[in-house]
Amino acid sequence: MTWGFRVPRQVWVAVVGVGLLSALAWVATQSGPLAPIPVTVTPVVRADVAPALFGIGTVEARRAYVIGPTAAGRVRRVLVDVGDSVTAGQLLAEMEPVDLDARVTATAAAAERGRSAVAAADAQVRDAGSRHAWAATEARRTDALGAAGVVSQSAVDAARQAEQSAAAQLIAAEAAVAAARRDLARLEADIGGAQQQRSNLRLVAPVDGLVTARDVEPGSTVVAGQAVLRLEDPRSVWISVRLDQARSAGLGAGLTARITRRADPLTEVAGTVVRVEPISDAITEERIAKVAFDRPPDGVSSGEMAEVTLALPVVGDAVVVPNASLRHRGLQQGVWRYADGQLGFVPVTTGAEGLDGTVQILEGLQVGDLVVVYSERDLDDRSRVTVVPAIRGVAP
Repeated sequence: MTWGFRVPRQVWVAVVGVGLLSALAWVATQSGPLAPIPVTVTPVVRADVAPALFGIGTVEARRAYVIGPTAAGRVRRVLVDVGDSVTAGQLLAEMEPVDLDARVTATAAAAERGRSAVAAADAQVRDAGSRHAWAATEARRTDALGAAGVVSQSAVDAARQAEQSAAAQLIAAEAAVAAARRDLARLEADIGGAQQQRSNLRLVAPVDGLVTARDVEPGSTVVAGQAVLRLEDPRSVWISVRLDQARSAGLGAGLTARITRRADPLTEVAGTVVRVEPISDAITEERIAKVAFDRPPDGVSSGEMAEVTLALPVVGDAVVVPNASLRHRGLQQGVWRYADGQLGFVPVTTGAEGLDGTVQILEGLQVGDLVVVYSERDLDDRSRVTVVPAIRGVAP
């Protein structure tokens, strides 16, 4: 005898529905949007932090010179070209003298005439002095004769008047010689000025250096101060480095630097911070430092780019976390601390930061605390997480 029991269709439908809902709930809580967020954590430890500043700069010449005339004129000849090494005092270019040679000659002739005028005036002074001395002697003799009643009073008065006239003529002669000497001094100054203008037509190198630009050619007309040649001292090259203001704490003269030129990326050379510019760039929010090579490398050229790393004093035995663990909630900086399976956002105060990705924690954490380094999604206070060794697509 067979007992038959037929399950109602509604029961089967209910069983299948419950199974599907359970499967969907499991998928949603384990691999869907409601699933725990995979995170990686690391303990807070003590370690030395070697902070450094990194920036990109441009090689420049500390001492560069613009060579040009002091007056408008035409270029007569240019004796050097770009890339030539020159020595101090070497003739580089020359301007057309136009009428300067004739002016120098005319001024020299006028000065010679002035010297003759001074000589003539000196002779007049000597003659007037002699006449005055004779007139004074005659006046004294006549006074004595007049006192003795030998000559009349009119003769005495005439002798005195002659002595006074001779004195006036001497004063006039001395004034004339003084004026002649002043005229001579003016003419000699004119000679010096004309000769200086003539010498300014010769453009010479102020220092030993390298010609970096030749801006005009012979026959060109230039104005006062316009560059004919540009010169720089290759021994004075340094790097103008721009550094983020937010990370520039500790920047100062004397810091050691490691320099890598874009033109030679496999070679690292040493340098030193010579100066920190007192004015920063307000637009890019950068500070500017001048870094000199300890020994300028061969082939370095102005205008090339260089990467500069500045070493700051090492902070020993500091509480550190990876830089990647830092998060921001509004204006507040902190980390997600993981304890007993729960997350909590902890505000922190940071200090020195090393180029290896470690950052010093001054306040907020203790050694041994676990902090989240990476997560698959953004976290909040209600996030459920699961700790994993690594997250796909994120470097450990």
